Amino acid sequence: MEDMKALTKAEEQIMQILWNLKEGVVKDVVDQFEEPRPAYTTVATVLKVLENKGFVTCRKIGNTNLFLPGVTKHEYARFQFRSLLKDYFSGSFPKLATFFAKENNLSIDELEEMLKITEYELKKEDNNN
Repeated sequence: MEDMKALTKAEEQIMQILWNLKEGVVKDVVDQFEEPRPAYTTVATVLKVLENKGFVTCRKIGNTNLFLPGVTKHEYARFQFRSLLKDYFSGSFPKLATFFAKENNLSIDELEEMLKITEYELKKEDNNN
């Protein structure tokens, strides 16, 4: 989805549930919330908004709407990461990594492990393209 926009907190909560469920009707989504659960109509409205935004697809089965994610969790995570990188770290991954390392008080060994994982993931991604 090229023109992806950030989700509101409520939209993201519902997407997290839908990603976990893989598909569901409104009641399935409502049932995943802890008490006090949001109203059925509220969840239905947010799902319709998500459908209009292209985050969710809807299949009619009789009188029931079955909702499915239209965007994968990975796609949205990538979008959020790129936004974070651009908006807070001037697009610089080293600045982000430095911030992350300082905030989490990482050791040299942990930083090296992060680098190895990153290199492995990049190679894996290159091989898939």
